Amino acid sequence: MDRVKLVVHPRDAAGSREARRLRRSGLIPAVLYGSGKAAVSIAVDEHALRDAVGTTAGMHAVLDVVIEGHKTPHVAIVKEFELDKVKHVVTHVDFQEIKLTEVIESNVTVTLEGTPVGVSLNGGLLDVVTREVTVSALPTDIPEHITLQVEGLDVGDVLHVADLQAPANVTILDDPEAVVCSVLAPRVAEVVGEEGEEAAAAEPEVVGEREAESEE
Repeated sequence: MDRVKLVVHPRDAAGSREARRLRRSGLIPAVLYGSGKAAVSIAVDEHALRDAVGTTAGMHAVLDVVIEGHKTPHVAIVKEFELDKVKHVVTHVDFQEIKLTEVIESNVTVTLEGTPVGVSLNGGLLDVVTREVTVSALPTDIPEHITLQVEGLDVGDVLHVADLQAPANVTILDDPEAVVCSVLAPRVAEVVGEEGEEAAAAEPEVVGEREAESEE
């Protein structure tokens, strides 16, 4: 897997006011954490971040984070990010410095592929329980997602974590018996659908939310 260079800016000031100022200028407040090192406050250009995680590795890309004014890059990954619930934009990023020779743990999305026969032919409902799993692997071996084929599922069929096929050198840490998805019977599917509609009807309209002002 190719490493992606990401140039970031040093950041001295903190607080919600400074965070808002940065976001207005197209920068995202961020922190770079290192093993045994003090955390470094930085800011990253939102377009540069989008390009960095826009590779085939996605959010699991291994980054060469270069702090402006410094020559030595920090090999890191995106450990966590905060998302504005209204605007759906990234408001804060945590980068974690890593060693390429050490195994790390990461959450990986489970992508379901195909339409179950129990849905297309027998009127069932695909019920998704698990949308991501925790895996361990070397940083360059972490997959963007794990695909699970569901075309063969009929009404009453269930797929578990044990049914996931992880790439070589990747270990899934979740309980193998945990349910990933199943196909519910038509009557159950109908009840679930009605409950969802009732809940949606009862939910009050949300006019707006105050922008999150938290800053780590």
